[in-house]
Amino acid sequence: MKHRPTAARNLAWFLPSLVLALAVTAVTAQDLDQVMQAGADRIQVAQASQERIDQVVDQTDGLESEYKQILKQLDGLRVYNDYMQRQIENQELELAALRANLDQVGVVERQIMPLMIRMLDGLEKFIGLDVPFLMDERLTRVERLRVLMERADITLAEKFRRLTEAFQIENDFGRTIEIYKDALDIEGATLEVNVLRLGRIGLYYQTNDASATGQWDRTAGAWTPLTGGRERAEIRRGIRIARKLVAPDLLLLPVPAPAAEVTP
Repeated sequence: MKHRPTAARNLAWFLPSLVLALAVTAVTAQDLDQVMQAGADRIQVAQASQERIDQVVDQTDGLESEYKQILKQLDGLRVYNDYMQRQIENQELELAALRANLDQVGVVERQIMPLMIRMLDGLEKFIGLDVPFLMDERLTRVERLRVLMERADITLAEKFRRLTEAFQIENDFGRTIEIYKDALDIEGATLEVNVLRLGRIGLYYQTNDASATGQWDRTAGAWTPLTGGRERAEIRRGIRIARKLVAPDLLLLPVPAPAAEVTP
């Protein structure tokens, strides 16, 4: 009977301790859940922060790349601007030179136009004093040039080109052989003849049937008949050569002697 109170006392002491331990255990489990939840929240916050950091890093990389690309473009634009500036400076120099040349155009035109008129007058005078071949064609060319000189829609360069072309045509006559048909006044009669031109050395005529043959007499300034059979045959052969019916060959024809120049 003496031991019962002791057991009761032990039980009385154990029960509060058990209650306290259970309470502590309950509190500890609750705190652990809170701690774990807080840790999970911190992990989510850290993940969200890392995602934002990654986004910022990506944006920064993109901006850096774009910045470097813009720098390259700016460098290229500087080089191009320097090149264009040099081009503009060169063009300004050329423009100044052109303006200076334009100022001289009027002066040159006033000087060259009278020269061209004198050249044309000289050409017409030369044709009038030359051997009388293709006179209508040659004088018509001169008249067309006179009309051309008066036209305002033709450039000075084109007028000069056409004038020098006429001089070149006249120059070529001196080293070519030619045959053409013409109507000549021979001793008061008009004859349809073939005219043979040997450069400017000799000018001869012959009818188709070779019944009339002659040459231009520079001294007399008229057509004179040739009655010799050799001259008739040579002129006929010259006509065939001019028509390219036979190969070129030496012609034995009378030519006028050069006249001595009389100086005043």
